[in-house]
Order: sequence, then C-alpha cells, then structure tokens
Amino acid sequence: MPGVAIRADFLHCLRDPGLDGSDASAIEHVRDGVLLVRDGRVERLAPAAAVLPAIGPDVALHDLRGALVVPGFVDTHVHFPQVDVIASYGSQLLDWLERYTFPEERRFAEAAHARAAAGFFLDRLLENGTTTASVFCTVHPGSVDAFFEASEARGLLMVAGKCLMDRHAPDGLRDTADGGVADSRALIERWHGRARNRYSITVRFAVTSTPEQLALAGRLAAEHPTVHVQSHVAENRDEVAWVARLFPERRSYLDVYDHHGLLRERAVYAHCIWLDDADRARMTASGAAVSFCPTSNLFIGSGLYDLRQGLAAGNRVGLGSDVGGGTGYSMLRTLGEGYKVQQLRGTSLHPAYALYLATLGGARSLYLDDRIGSLVPGRDADLAVLDPAATPLLARRTALRDDPLDTFFALATLGDDRAVRETWARGVPVHRRGPAA
Repeated sequence: MPGVAIRADFLHCLRDPGLDGSDASAIEHVRDGVLLVRDGRVERLAPAAAVLPAIGPDVALHDLRGALVVPGFVDTHVHFPQVDVIASYGSQLLDWLERYTFPEERRFAEAAHARAAAGFFLDRLLENGTTTASVFCTVHPGSVDAFFEASEARGLLMVAGKCLMDRHAPDGLRDTADGGVADSRALIERWHGRARNRYSITVRFAVTSTPEQLALAGRLAAEHPTVHVQSHVAENRDEVAWVARLFPERRSYLDVYDHHGLLRERAVYAHCIWLDDADRARMTASGAAVSFCPTSNLFIGSGLYDLRQGLAAGNRVGLGSDVGGGTGYSMLRTLGEGYKVQQLRGTSLHPAYALYLATLGGARSLYLDDRIGSLVPGRDADLAVLDPAATPLLARRTALRDDPLDTFFALATLGDDRAVRETWARGVPVHRRGPAA
C-alpha cells in the first residue's frame, strides 16, 4: 500500500522518564525529522536528511515543518454522555450527580440523541489531539452502540462500556444485576476486538451496584481476560463514607472491587484521592491503574491527588479529563491543571513526565502501550500535531528557548484546542484546524 511521510519536529517517550525527568534518555526528540507510516503503523522515525533521499514515488509527503508532533493523547477517564453537563454550577460530587448528571443521562434512551452526542464528543476529543480514551457510556446498551459506531467511523482506538447501576439511581437509569451483566456480555460479543474497539466492564461506582451485580461483573471479567474494567474510587469523602456504610464488611472502598474480582490488569480506577497505603500497594500488586483527573477534582472540590505518593507505591497512573466534572477536553489544559495540583502537594511535575502521563503512561495504564503511546516502529500512527505559535502569546513564549520539553511545557501551560493543528489516527488525518475566525 502507498506510504505516508510526515516532516516535522517529533517528541515522544521511549519509557517512563521519572517524575523528576531524571532519565533524559527516555525522551526522543528528532529535529526536522520524517516519520514514515505504512499500513497505519510507524515504520521509521529519523532525521529528514537520512530519510528523504530514499522516499519512493508511492509515499505521500506531508510537510508540517514548524509543528511539534507527539503521540496522540490518551484520556484514561471521561464520560461521553456528559457533553451537556460540563460547567454546571455549584455542587460537590453526590449532589452534582443528582442535580445534573442523572437527568442528562436519561436522554440517552433515545438513539438519535445518543448518536448526536457521540459524534459531538469524539469531534471534541480529536480537535484536542486525543486519539484514545477510556469512556463511560450510560446504562442504555444503545449508548454503547452509538459510541462505537461513531468511533469506528473515525478509525479510532477507543475503550468504552455500558454503566452498570442496579440501585441508588433514578428511574430510567437502573438495570438489574442479571440484566445489566447480560447486556454487557452481548456488547462484548458485538464490539470487543472489532476494528479498533475495546470493551470495558463499567461499574458506575460501588454505591450504584448491589453486591450481586458486582459479583456478576467480576465473573464476567474473569470470563473475558482481554476486556477492560473501569470505575471510580475514593473521589470524595462523603462518597467514601457512604461506601463504608453500604459495605461494612470490607476493609476499604477499593477492597469492595477487589473482593468482587474487579481489581486486575486492564482495570482503571478514576480519582484514588482518599486511598491509604494498603490500597495503593494492592493497586500495584493487582496491576490496576489510577486515572488522575485534576480539573474535575478541583471543579467539584473533591481533593488533591498525590501523584508522588502513588508512584512511590508503584501505581500505574494515567491522565483523565473526566468531562463533565472536568472542565475541558484538552489534555494540554488538563496537564496544566495537574501541574498546579502537584505544586500544592509539594511536587513539581517535570515536562518530560507530563508528556509521558498524557501519552505512553496513559497507554500503559490501559495495557495498550504495545500499540499506542509512542512513535517507535510497529506502533499505530496516532498523532497530535502541535503548533507552538498557535497564539501570539505561545509564539512569543516558545521562541525564547530552543528546548523541546520547554516548548511542550509552555503548550501545556498556555495551550488549548487552538494549539492542535492536526490529529491523525493510524496514519490518516482525522482533524485539521481551520483558520481562526
């Protein structure tokens, strides 16, 4: 098949550079490089002078000089049905769910609404350079169908699943223990492994599932070891206290999931703010991952996640926008807020680790780092093409220092969707930013 060559500056992680960026060799920067892509996968990344003379007539060259190309961003926790919940005023978690989220999610019983929301949501991810996300749908199986249909049409690698909720949810948003898991099994058979789709068994949170539903979900996970698992844990103190009242026999909130077979590799748990040392050790031993969601944690007032503490325990950690509690789809802005949260915890989030967190670290959290998250040969060519001169302020700031990590840090601090010039999925452009209005 014809190949594609992209000429630009490139920046990506070969492995974890460390929270302080101490492993400088973990970062590869290719100035004026060419990325060769065949059959949707990276074939070679090297300086342009070494590649251009050997490019054959079957290779289409895209000259993006002036841009900084990084792997497509990985959002490890986000809710597609909450596109119309974002920026809802004045509540903490439990009240916010009742006032805003649950009423909106009822609308996804209508197939037309679900399809329209899925398309809008995915287009927002793409305009922000996000090419993979771990996504919550609603309790309605049709919301999952709508989401994967839209994702597949755009050629994206997405992880998603139907919410399981058989208690403490309003009419129209409850399933049953047996029925919810049966629906999930059917959706796994329909979507998991088709094209680039990946299914995730999705428990909303422990409060909204009975022990019977949790047990059945755990059995389903055991039946399907390549399927993902996702939920929330220890986001808000009131939520933690409620779980303790509902499950007094369990040691902790996290132990509820562990007891039911839902803490394992390919499992992602959002927030993890109020875990203790034993919980963090168990996360590491199980292979489950944390999704750090700074904009949501700040907006809903849940707390400040301690990244250094989680990493010291050996936890896998990715970054989550958590829209609609989160305040934007941009992983650049999410990194900027994450930097501020860690400053308040006494930790400086190094630019190298910020890049890792939004790309290879997220891919590793989802156990997809053999396919995405870097630009090494054999990986899917999912790319975010960043414009260091997207705004006058960015142009002035990024011209000050000839340092790609400094440029990336400036983009994470000052950038938003305007800084994403193009987004590619498997070597095909799926978003190009139009001219400024």
